[in-house]
Amino acid sequence: MNTLEGQVALVTGGSRGIGKGIALGLAAAGATVYITGRTRTEGAGVVPVAGSIASTVAEAEAEHGRILGIVTDHRDDAQSEAAVQRVLEEQGRLDVLVNNAWAGYEGYATGEGEPPDAPFWQKPVSYWDVNLAGPRWSYVVTRSAAPPMVAAGSGLVVTVSFACDPGDPAYGVAKTASNRLVLEWQAALGSHGITSVGLHPGLVRTEIVDLNAQYFDMREAESPLHVGHTVAAMAADREVSKRRGQCFTVAQLAEDYALVDPDPGAGRTTQRKPR
Repeated sequence: MNTLEGQVALVTGGSRGIGKGIALGLAAAGATVYITGRTRTEGAGVVPVAGSIASTVAEAEAEHGRILGIVTDHRDDAQSEAAVQRVLEEQGRLDVLVNNAWAGYEGYATGEGEPPDAPFWQKPVSYWDVNLAGPRWSYVVTRSAAPPMVAAGSGLVVTVSFACDPGDPAYGVAKTASNRLVLEWQAALGSHGITSVGLHPGLVRTEIVDLNAQYFDMREAESPLHVGHTVAAMAADREVSKRRGQCFTVAQLAEDYALVDPDPGAGRTTQRKPR
């Protein structure tokens, strides 16, 4: 059922992982979805794992969905702003924004980072910068998307984050910052009819997590598409404003919307570090 027919969404970091799952879930529900990413085609990525804009677009087309890719490096603010402007120029509206782009785990794929369970003092100082870049990217994109949403008097802003236990300072500060942005955006945009929600996946079977599966209990992992179906259900919820300014786990939302993970190999969420 195309519950999001006529809606336009932008998912940052949609060439693989959680972002790809969210984009496919929104497209399956009938939305026209734009994704950003640095990898245009398979094998041409900065990170040596599968996933690209082209493959995400192809998967959506195979299921009769519509995804359009915008090659974007969110480390360049101008490219982030240009991605939002392209959506508006081509569609004239933006109904759903999903802030997902994040590069905190790239070192675990390139071999440049210490193992995920290494103490913070064994990780390079650059690990802090890579993690803290995520909230900035979300800020820049949301700043660009806010004016058309305010003008329309409606919109949903979903920020992918996590509520994590202490132990990894850079990661924890980055996620705490993202969770705070959910509240700040609601305070600034709520009176204009816009709902800001934080989304907390558990452990998700992304390409990079699979590459480091020995550090996780994969029996409790969610599939990226399960996260996508959850976001699509929330976007279609006419009473989603009741969730304004709050953060929810995928498990909570899936239960509320009676959703089951479509990947038979994935289970319920875990409170271990995700993504």
